[in-house]
Amino acid sequence: MKLLEGKTPAERNKLIVAIVLGVLAFSSLAYMFLGSSSSPKPKTQNSNSNANTKNSTGELLDRKVAASPSTPEQLRAQVNDLSPATPVIYQHATYSVPEPGRNIFAFYVPPPVVVKPVVIPPPTPTPTPPLVLASLSPSNVYARTGEFTLEVSGDKFTPTSAIVVDNNPLPTRYVNAQQLSATVPASMISQDGARQIMVKTPDNMLYSNPMPLMVTAPPLPGYLYIGIIGKVRYNDTAVLKDKSNPKELLNVQRGDVLGSRFRVTSISEREIVLTDTTLRIKHTLPFIEEKGAGGQAGATQGNPGRRAPLLEESGIPGIPNVPRYQPPIRAEQQPAQENDDDDGEELAPGIPKKQKP
Repeated sequence: MKLLEGKTPAERNKLIVAIVLGVLAFSSLAYMFLGSSSSPKPKTQNSNSNANTKNSTGELLDRKVAASPSTPEQLRAQVNDLSPATPVIYQHATYSVPEPGRNIFAFYVPPPVVVKPVVIPPPTPTPTPPLVLASLSPSNVYARTGEFTLEVSGDKFTPTSAIVVDNNPLPTRYVNAQQLSATVPASMISQDGARQIMVKTPDNMLYSNPMPLMVTAPPLPGYLYIGIIGKVRYNDTAVLKDKSNPKELLNVQRGDVLGSRFRVTSISEREIVLTDTTLRIKHTLPFIEEKGAGGQAGATQGNPGRRAPLLEESGIPGIPNVPRYQPPIRAEQQPAQENDDDDGEELAPGIPKKQKP
């Protein structure tokens, strides 16, 4: 064929397949449009069905002949006669809808929330401690004092029991089942306040009831350090003011005792140190500037010739609010005069008197 000339075998096969598919498609379309319009084959009926069909057909023809008018007058009368017309009664269907039981526009109000009362269980009673702590000795100490021995009395103490001060166990000496003792260091009573004392075992299985150890603040000296009188031999004199009597000034030196309790142990331009002779506690009084009339302190009672030093109005350069110390002007010593320090007076407590040569 000319159509297949000059074609490769693959192209020939493709062309043949395309022709075959086109023929099949055309055949199926022709069958769909032309084959469905052909008349169907007559159905075969049996004798009973034929007889029934004939009878029913005859009855229908007889009815039509009897009902049809034979003349035009009968036909006209039949058309004008309205007696065979029957009224059409139409009953529409009713749909029953239940009425709403409440107002559809009312919003929903939830019922109030019932709050159940909170039942607080009764507190569990604290169990009785197995160890009994009855008393402390001493029960009251002063702060800033040295270490001391604390003795506790009670019952049911064991050799492993230890005295505990503010949850700090101390090395404890077991005396008997009713008494223990321990040394309390000075660091634990450096501040005033209450300390909690208990007796416990190392495993905390046995413990006692707590008792307070009162640490009281020590008494303070009621004086103000307002001046100093310097001397050549360094036996300076400090000028103090009594807080209870501000008009009275006291001149004291090292070794003097104030108020039968505080001993002067150190005097300097910045501070004076007083030692409590009862508690062995040192108190430091800083220098406080006290200005009187003309910048000079008044004479002390019983010592009219001894006065406080003069204080200059200006301070130290670069250090504000700190007064500059001005030693008193001393007169030149005359060779013929005797030394005041060699007149047999006592220089300080514990220092023997010097005798004249």
